[in-house]
Amino acid sequence: MRERRFIERGRGRWEHLEQVVAGAERTRALPVDDLAFGYRAATTDLAIARSRGYDPRLIAYLDQLVARAHAIVYRGRPRWRWRSALAFLAVTFPREVRRSWRAIAFCVAIGASMGALSYALTLAHPANAYAFVPASLVPTVTRSLHDTNFGFNRAYAPAMSAMIITNNVRVSAIAFAGGATAGITTVAVIGFNGLMVGTLAALYARRGLGADFWATIAPHGVIELSAIHIAGGAGLVLAAGLVLPGRRRRIDAFAAHARRAGTLIAGVAAMLVVAGLIEGFISPQRLPGTVRGGVGLLTAVLLVTYLGFAGRDPRLERAALLDRDVGIEHGGT
Repeated sequence: MRERRFIERGRGRWEHLEQVVAGAERTRALPVDDLAFGYRAATTDLAIARSRGYDPRLIAYLDQLVARAHAIVYRGRPRWRWRSALAFLAVTFPREVRRSWRAIAFCVAIGASMGALSYALTLAHPANAYAFVPASLVPTVTRSLHDTNFGFNRAYAPAMSAMIITNNVRVSAIAFAGGATAGITTVAVIGFNGLMVGTLAALYARRGLGADFWATIAPHGVIELSAIHIAGGAGLVLAAGLVLPGRRRRIDAFAAHARRAGTLIAGVAAMLVVAGLIEGFISPQRLPGTVRGGVGLLTAVLLVTYLGFAGRDPRLERAALLDRDVGIEHGGT
């Protein structure tokens, strides 16, 4: 009786998936929505039928159907890599940022408070700068930050962009990996980054170059600093798996949190590429401070819109769902 109800409930789905697969075999099209639900449901039904020892003919039918659908999915594998990457950036990453907002907000609070502290104390007494950052990082301010940072031949912009991306990825990677130290290293990296920004801002402000300092940072800094704090949030998410496993085994909690943290750090890498390109090609341009500040404001609005609202389209969620299922089928997590 249970097997009969199982067949009655699944017959419509299986027949529809047969039609979708047959159409795809004829036209080589890849219908995302139908495959997302049909392929996932058929693999689940096949697993249930096998575990319950249903009629071998039913199992053979489902096995053949899943195999045909599998062949269609992997026939479009090159295209699917692009679709998977787009689904990750459009859905998976921004949704994980929203889910992990507390950890990210904590890092922002640490960075902002350390920056405000070092700014206030360095502005009052410049010698305090040596208490916050190594002496090798304390500049002798004789000209604007824009002239200091971007006084190079514009032909070297690609090399400069690559160097900037590499350095920012290194800082973000340390903040992320610091989660393995229960978040201690993560907090230290984020705090030091705040101290450095605040100290430099104060030194330039004392020379009357504060407006240029912020205008120089603005075009790329919004994305860059946001990425570093998201990387810090990833480190704290990772640390939570170790420190606060809840009712799960510590190893299981750590593995689950590591997947979430990995999603964040992968998105951070993409953000840093964008920030590096801006810093290598747009920030060096001799634009008025108001224009540079306007570019920074535009990037802030776009970033908030992206992280706050991307990934809410059901069609994109269905595409991401199929990508996930294909990854699991192919041995992913």
